[in-house]
Amino acid sequence: MKWFGFGFNGFGQIFPRVKSENSGDSSKVLSPAAVLSLCSCGEKTSFSPKTKKTEPEDQNIRITAAWSRKAAIHIHGGKHVCVSGLRGDSEQQDEEFRGLVVESEGCEDALITERYLILRFADRVECWSQLTPAGKALAWSRVWDSPDNTGDTVTLPLVPGGYIESKPPFFRPLSTELCAVSLALGTEHAVLLTTSGTVYTWGSGSHGQLGQGSVVSEDEPRAVEALWGVPMNHVSAGGWHSACISAGGDLYIWGWNESGQIGLPSKGLNDESQKGQSTGKDKQTMNKGEDDIFISIQAFPALVDVPEMCEIRQVSCGSRHTAATTSTGNLYTWGWGHYGQLGHGSKCSSDQPKAVEYFSKNGMFVEDVVCGLWNTFVSAVPKEHRFS
Repeated sequence: MKWFGFGFNGFGQIFPRVKSENSGDSSKVLSPAAVLSLCSCGEKTSFSPKTKKTEPEDQNIRITAAWSRKAAIHIHGGKHVCVSGLRGDSEQQDEEFRGLVVESEGCEDALITERYLILRFADRVECWSQLTPAGKALAWSRVWDSPDNTGDTVTLPLVPGGYIESKPPFFRPLSTELCAVSLALGTEHAVLLTTSGTVYTWGSGSHGQLGQGSVVSEDEPRAVEALWGVPMNHVSAGGWHSACISAGGDLYIWGWNESGQIGLPSKGLNDESQKGQSTGKDKQTMNKGEDDIFISIQAFPALVDVPEMCEIRQVSCGSRHTAATTSTGNLYTWGWGHYGQLGHGSKCSSDQPKAVEYFSKNGMFVEDVVCGLWNTFVSAVPKEHRFS
């Protein structure tokens, strides 16, 4: 398995930036590129029969991404975390940093935000800031009353008794009656999945991101009534939109659609398209389609289809873009594409799911997808290895 990245690379999150006059704009990666220096601690390698070369073993690595940084989590063997991206100190605001976080050794899971690296151990959780060679600072920690035996079954931000936020107070309690198995945190809201497949949301509802049919905020977890009776098995939260996948592989999305990120017709994208086509055209032509229906805010979950008839396996939401994998191993992306985070080789946005052709053309099966705010990370394997 190999990890690829595309989209915003302003701080070397995907690969180290080349600083020269002839290197072009390496802050925007428009097509999938192999993630370099995924591990900074002497990664293991294996021989690839296809390329006849020795390549890094990425199959035991997960990725978590923020706007300016990403973290590679080694989940087997000597568990640890390597971080790359913007330095965390105030003196070198624009300098790239990559390296092993020594304090992460032995951790079970990790989550990176703009200010903190959150580490979960069997007996505690820690929040670290200033991830630089100059030093690190332990911002907060919490020790469990009893050992955490959930292992990989429950992932951050969930922890025993509650969840971890990206700002103080870090620990937020959750009722044990919710029986949470997964939690996704957006910019201002949260989406939770229970063992029964019920979806709960809370936080800001200003853009319909709670799926409750309004733009009203909720202080406490509230079940999304529109999804009652349809068990879900996956949830995700973006900047101001949310998504979930049913047990049958159907994709539901709701919230803000300013850039087409929920896969419904976007007036903003339509206006941009008309501006681009307005040169030399009369007013009547420009107003063509003015009676079309556009969705700015979708306050109820909407069923979104991809072009091929197949089940959706995973979905991940960025700030204003969305990516989903299918049971056939394809990757679809849509929404804001200014930094190339859709992986289509351009900076164009889209309000319709489009296949990222790079993987199908190279005979690769997409295993996992993780959206940062302005970029996307994908793990894929050759199809012959997947089905051999």
